[in-house]
Amino acid sequence: MTPAFTMDPGWLAYCPHPSTPALVLPEGAVDAHCHVFGPGDVFPYAPERKYTPCDAGKDALFALRDHLGFSRNVIVQATCHGADNSAMVDALRASGGRARGVATVRPEVTDETLAEMHAAGVRGVRFNFVRRLVDPKPDAYYRSIVERIAPLGWHVVVYFEAADLAERWDLFTTLGVPVVVDHLGRPDVTRSVDGPEFGLFLRFMEENEQVWAKPTCPERLSVAGPPYDDVVPFMRRVIEGFPDRVLWGTDWPHPNLTREMPDDGWLVDFVARVAVTEDLQRRLLVDNPTRLYWGDDG
Repeated sequence: MTPAFTMDPGWLAYCPHPSTPALVLPEGAVDAHCHVFGPGDVFPYAPERKYTPCDAGKDALFALRDHLGFSRNVIVQATCHGADNSAMVDALRASGGRARGVATVRPEVTDETLAEMHAAGVRGVRFNFVRRLVDPKPDAYYRSIVERIAPLGWHVVVYFEAADLAERWDLFTTLGVPVVVDHLGRPDVTRSVDGPEFGLFLRFMEENEQVWAKPTCPERLSVAGPPYDDVVPFMRRVIEGFPDRVLWGTDWPHPNLTREMPDDGWLVDFVARVAVTEDLQRRLLVDNPTRLYWGDDG
């Protein structure tokens, strides 16, 4: 049978046999940034997508969760599925309450659809500003969506590159809901951690108490490659400076990587290099994601 979709030539599929981490995760640890892709013959990829990935469905994600020692997941809608959140919502419903979701929606989304997603476990929406992945919209577009989701108590996840922060500063600081930044805003790690570019990101967090950050994806941020020494100072600065507003996730199945695919077990061990005490690890992996994504459970 011919598959419904064929992944892009050169696409790197996720590591099929990740190692067992040496780091024993604290009880209740959350993988707070991961995705599901398809499978495409069940949950078709969006016509407007800019990439076609390998299939990476909920069963593989949950098996990885258990193997690595996580208790829960936060599943972030992937751009390859556009605003069709079916695959992500299906995974939430299959998780038995052990997953929350971050959706992609458009301004015309109905109240009924939002209510259904909330019941399934969605707690946020994602705005992507990375131009090689999407075509960003005017600020008014995003504000109109926030007006719809704010009454539900949802937050906004933003994905942008470091050079774009100044342009979107006014938008990000006036949304009136918590804002979670993916992958530290993709800093240029060849520059100084004390330099003006990363300094702007640190000021962004210092001046806005509703801004959170994900010190994630060393494999994506590093220029030097494994063992990702060039990323460590940036992640440590944010984790130690804002210990109650940081989240961590695997980014499985690692979309759009152009170098070798990381071993997810090794990525878990990398956490100990950037969150260097048990207290910091517990906040990063348990306390913060539980408060943000399961706080309404009491």
